[in-house]
Amino acid sequence: MALTPDDVVTKQFQHVRFKEGFDPDEVDDFLDEIVVEWRKALAENEELKAKLAAYESGSAPAPARAAEPVAAPAPSPVPAAAEGAPSGAASAGIIELAQRLHDEHVAEGRAQRDQLIADAKSQAAQIVSEAESRGRDEVAKLDRERAQLETRISELRNFERDYRAQLRSYIEGQLRDLETTASSSGSTPVSAIGL
Repeated sequence: MALTPDDVVTKQFQHVRFKEGFDPDEVDDFLDEIVVEWRKALAENEELKAKLAAYESGSAPAPARAAEPVAAPAPSPVPAAAEGAPSGAASAGIIELAQRLHDEHVAEGRAQRDQLIADAKSQAAQIVSEAESRGRDEVAKLDRERAQLETRISELRNFERDYRAQLRSYIEGQLRDLETTASSSGSTPVSAIGL
């Protein structure tokens, strides 16, 4: 297939599913075609240069010189150069296009890389912010629970103190009653009390 610069410019690659960009195999195959055509153009250019050098040195084939009139000048190198120019221009165009495609893909890759990094940084900042917020909420909740527990402990300590005081006064009252009963009934026998 003869590859033209227009073929390179108008080449459309298929998009790949599940990832961004073009199918690497298709791009590689197309670049291989470009390389083959480029090598052909370079070989043709070298061949034309060799023919031009042969004409300029005067070692052109004899039958071609015999058919020409004696007064006619030697063939000018312009037609040969003109034939080589499109091939060289095509090669240069292909190289330029390949370089431009390469630069575009590199720029696109860098842009995607920068976007991914920016997205990852913003996501990380959001995760850190959410974690800090949750941490503050948990600390506030634990502080409230601690305050409630300290209040409850204080209430229980007050209850214990009051209960001990009441129990002590009750026991002391019972002991006093027992002592007064014992002192007033100290001369009365047990059988008289009715036990």
